[in-house]
Amino acid sequence: MACPLKNPLFFLLFMFLPFPTTAQTYRNISLGSSFNALQDNNSSLLSPSGEFAFGFREIAKDGFLLAIWFDKIPNQTIVWSANGDNLVPKGSKVELTIDGEFMLNGKRIRNTEFVGIGVAYASMLDTGNFVLANRNSSIVWESFSYPTDTILPSQTLNQNGILYARYTATNYSTGRFLLSLQPDGNLVLATTRFPQITPNYVYWSVKNPNIGFRFIFNESGFMYVTSKNESLLSTISSNTVSMQDFYQRATLEYDGVFRHYVYPKSTSSSAQRWPKDWSTSSSPFVPPNICTSFMESTGGGACGLNSFCTIEDQGPTCQCPNGYSFIDPEDERRGCKQNFAPQSCGETSKEETDVFQFQELNNANCWGGDYALFEGVPED
Repeated sequence: MACPLKNPLFFLLFMFLPFPTTAQTYRNISLGSSFNALQDNNSSLLSPSGEFAFGFREIAKDGFLLAIWFDKIPNQTIVWSANGDNLVPKGSKVELTIDGEFMLNGKRIRNTEFVGIGVAYASMLDTGNFVLANRNSSIVWESFSYPTDTILPSQTLNQNGILYARYTATNYSTGRFLLSLQPDGNLVLATTRFPQITPNYVYWSVKNPNIGFRFIFNESGFMYVTSKNESLLSTISSNTVSMQDFYQRATLEYDGVFRHYVYPKSTSSSAQRWPKDWSTSSSPFVPPNICTSFMESTGGGACGLNSFCTIEDQGPTCQCPNGYSFIDPEDERRGCKQNFAPQSCGETSKEETDVFQFQELNNANCWGGDYALFEGVPED
């Protein structure tokens, strides 16, 4: 079982010719264009303003991610990726074929299988949206419609739209949590039946039964759910943020918390008060305490089996009880394992009872069982 501590501190939140190896600004990317993954991380193209880039990023040894990121900030935060579950090696090629197919190493990029006919060009837009368009400039495919773990201002989630948290801070494969606007109109955060991607346990929700139609993140920083007739149903964030002074993103983090971030991009008086980093100090996040949000009758809670969870200034922290250690120090949410030989309280082992001891864990609450329970998992 997992044990959240009580009363923790809450934290506030393509031209026809191949692309050159240095980033360039193109509005339209022509059919027949391509470029390769290079280790200098310069195999990218910029939006017209230069604020967003599309291309390859090396995130593991000879492991490249085809991604979109903020390009004018030092850490170049990734907001979308095409192959988080399957990194590609150096020299891999992305291309917009002469037939309008969007390909990575000769395979269609996910969810582009039926958009080849009629595609005339591609563009990296200043909104952070990468699009394929036809000769009439109508968008036939866009990264905004297939988000990974992040949404950006002007982006929406329709019914059945899903964000999947990445696995760890540095591993962009699909993780253990999802945010979804369900067909029943409710906006939910849920665990997945990891390593499957289907929902398992809902640990936070905004209920709009049968009428929630769209989740919107507008350019002023508001996040809300509307009905089909566009009437406001629920507000997730009512912060007013200047697009001129701040970058924004809303990300479902690998720890299961959905956070609204801002980053100062100007020297205005309002932006100077903020650190030059992504901040949630006055922005909302949900749930406010993920450690106590898991009330599963079985399962490992926010931190995995045999662990306990605390809230600190920087967010939830996973720890192991005395006598236990992390199964994987690089992935604390896998839970903890015992560092001692199993003991018995049976009739034949009475002599071992003197080696048992109790240790007090202050301000802790443990509930649930020792095992995860997946209901409705298909045989496959």
